[in-house]
Amino acid sequence: MKKSILKIVLVLSAIFITSAAFSQATTVMVKDSADVVDKRLKFGCGFGLNFVGGTNIFVAPNLIYDVSNKISLGGGLQASYAGIKDVQNTTTFGFNVITQYTPAPIITTLLEFTELRVSTKTENLAENVTDKYWDSALFVGAGLNVTNNISIGAKVNLLYDSDKTVYTSAVIPFVNITF
Repeated sequence: MKKSILKIVLVLSAIFITSAAFSQATTVMVKDSADVVDKRLKFGCGFGLNFVGGTNIFVAPNLIYDVSNKISLGGGLQASYAGIKDVQNTTTFGFNVITQYTPAPIITTLLEFTELRVSTKTENLAENVTDKYWDSALFVGAGLNVTNNISIGAKVNLLYDSDKTVYTSAVIPFVNITF
């Protein structure tokens, strides 16, 4: 009888201890840091390198905010250097403000204003000529959305003046990549 009472006490103790142990368990929720970042804010960066016929370096980081699934607003910085040794070099830096409208998932249209400070130094036998000026551009364009993060298209500079601009053409192709 003592053995059966001891067995019953041990079984009840084991049940009580086990249920007490499980009742003390807490749930820990881990929040992924990627969930904290606003999915509507996108980072992009344009860049270019060319060493044919001279040196050309271009970089343009930007931030775009999706106001809705069709309208985005943003801005960025840009800087470039273009030079032909012992002939000419041009340095630009400035900013841009951009609005994008996506009427259909495959098409993006854009309106972009860019303001650049241009400094050009031309070297010749007689003298070195330096020219500094501000160059404004108002682009209207459209692109094809290859993926959610990549679009390819062209934009036209409505303020294009071939006599006093850093751009070689009024029409500029583009590839936008955002993260």
